[in-house]
Amino acid sequence: MHAQSEIQGLKNESNRTFKKDPADTIPQTWKTGGLFNLNFNQAALSNWAAGGDKSSLSLSSLLSLYAFYKEGRRSWDNTLDLAYGIVNTTSLGTRKADDRIDLVSKYGYDVGKHWYLSGLFNFRSQFAKGYAYEGDTARRLTSNFLSPAYVLLSLGMDYKPKDNFSVFLSPATARWVIVANDSLSSLSAFGVDSGKHVKFQLGAFASINYMAKISPTAMYKTKLDLFTDYLHHAGNVAVYWNNILNVKVTKLISMNLSVNLIYDNDIKSVKSDGTFDGPKVQLQEVLGIGLAYAFNNKKVVKPAPATP
Repeated sequence: MHAQSEIQGLKNESNRTFKKDPADTIPQTWKTGGLFNLNFNQAALSNWAAGGDKSSLSLSSLLSLYAFYKEGRRSWDNTLDLAYGIVNTTSLGTRKADDRIDLVSKYGYDVGKHWYLSGLFNFRSQFAKGYAYEGDTARRLTSNFLSPAYVLLSLGMDYKPKDNFSVFLSPATARWVIVANDSLSSLSAFGVDSGKHVKFQLGAFASINYMAKISPTAMYKTKLDLFTDYLHHAGNVAVYWNNILNVKVTKLISMNLSVNLIYDNDIKSVKSDGTFDGPKVQLQEVLGIGLAYAFNNKKVVKPAPATP
């Protein structure tokens, strides 16, 4: 009897059908993640024959987040870059080294062959006041939070052959240039009319985005935005190009290189005497080594359907 029961149990086991976990077949809808960098440098000198400031301190931080949605023909890409850095020296005091807010949200509907009918929203500004320095101490206010700020709404076509590469093209884009600070708006800073706080622009817009893991320890991200205004100075192209390279040194330490280039015909440069000059290419490079925390490729799927 015992042997027969064992044989019958083996037969039942072999005839049993296994059901696959419903979560294994549920399509992924969200990919979220990001990177946080905090870099710190300090130096102190006492009776140092080679010369230099008695003390110097620099601090820079970068938070880069993304959230990508994909379901059927619909996609929704969101990125947020926040950066801020300061430098303090005995002779020059405290000055900014980096200051950036950049939010992009793009929603698209697949129309075939990697093309999406898309709408795009972009907000760019900064956190704190910025100055042009005349000599060692004299300074002149040149920017502030919402001075400037750029708000862009665009409808166009997005070519996205891969998840990490896209080209967005729009012949009709609305852009608002905001200068909330009264003293800057009175000087017609950033192209607004004197005394006005908002300038409306209508033009063509293109945005190229690329993000890739170039080695097991290195990640590169770039964004190039081009805009030309039909209503004012048609033919002039405003350029905003942002590049970030992150190299992981150890589990908690990484090197971060940020290179930004801006050219806008409406942004006046400032001479050493504090007076305004014509537009020029703006170039910023920030290199730091410090603590890093990555939270990449967190996947979110739809919950399994409830069984009756």
